[in-house]
Amino acid sequence: MAQESARVITLVVVDDHPVVRDGLRGMFDSAPDFEVLGEASNGVEGVELAVRLDPDVVLMDLRMPGGGGVAAIAELARRGARSKVLVLTTYDTDSDTLPAIEAGATGYLLKDAPRDELFTAVRAAADGRTVLSPAVASRLISRVRTPVTGSESLSVREREVLELVAKGTSNREIAAELFISEATVKTHLTHVFAKLGAKDRAAAVAIGYDRGILG
Repeated sequence: MAQESARVITLVVVDDHPVVRDGLRGMFDSAPDFEVLGEASNGVEGVELAVRLDPDVVLMDLRMPGGGGVAAIAELARRGARSKVLVLTTYDTDSDTLPAIEAGATGYLLKDAPRDELFTAVRAAADGRTVLSPAVASRLISRVRTPVTGSESLSVREREVLELVAKGTSNREIAAELFISEATVKTHLTHVFAKLGAKDRAAAVAIGYDRGILG
């Protein structure tokens, strides 16, 4: 039995396949620190459910009849929802993945990810940390490629910060590991975003894999 002080992460599962929803619910119900609050079969239903139930994390499929995941992610962002969105894609060639990043998703995994990897990803997403599967990142190359000419190369420290971000490390944890302040970490990230032409942490990681900075 989980200790009373242990944090329970709440979830909403959005997927058009009942078998997938049942499997995810069963998986998370088997762990004491997760609670599935509800399920939806498309993005429109998922948005309404997430707004009503206010889960910590929404597990979001991308391609669903009746309302896709990208539009749902954008709508949750527009409504100022607190929930973090972790995308679960079936195929690592899914062309909706980068638009999902731009729409505001926090993490991206394939549906065949091992149980422990999924649990770790959900915990990281709940904390606002970026989770990007290397398998997914490798398929984003053609979608995130931008002209390298004129872009500055990352410094050694900026590369270290980006590598830690790619592992889902928070700013506070990065600061502790590199023995620098959180303010300095934020400054390095600002420089990384500018040099890579990235809007946020997830996009920076994707571009980092694309350009061979990460790998």
